[in-house]
Amino acid sequence: MPDFHPRIIGFLCNWCTYAAADLAGSSKLELPPEFTVIRVMCSSRIDHNLILSTFYRGADGILVAGCHPGDCHYGEGNYYARRRFALLKKVMETLDLEPERLELRWVSAAEGNRYAEVVNEFTDRIRKLGPSPIRTSTRL
Repeated sequence: MPDFHPRIIGFLCNWCTYAAADLAGSSKLELPPEFTVIRVMCSSRIDHNLILSTFYRGADGILVAGCHPGDCHYGEGNYYARRRFALLKKVMETLDLEPERLELRWVSAAEGNRYAEVVNEFTDRIRKLGPSPIRTSTRL
C-alpha cells in the first residue's frame, strides 16, 4: 500500500513517556509524522471506551505508553493499565480488530532513544497491517 498513511494515536504518560518524547525531539531523533501524541496524566487514566472510540473514529493504531512498573508517579497506575489492556486485547479480537493495532509499552523519561525505537517499530507494524477494518468499512 504505497499511498497508505496510517493514523496512529499515542497516549503518553505525562511523567515519563511524554518527557521521553520531548527528549527524543530535542535530540532530533527521527519520528514518523503519522504519529499523533496525546498527553495524559497516567497510563491508568486511559479507559477502554476511549481506546475503542478512538478506533471507531478512524485510528489505525493506538500506542499507550507509561512509566515502568514500580515507577508510576501515582503508585500503581501502570499495574491497572496492564490489567485493563489484557482484557481490552480480548475485546478487540471479539470485534474482529487485530490486537496488534493496540500496544502498551513502558518508557521512562530518560529513554528518548527507546521512545523513538518504540514509535518507529509500532508505526512500521501498522503500515504492514494496512488500514483498520473499521476505517475502511466506515470510509473515514
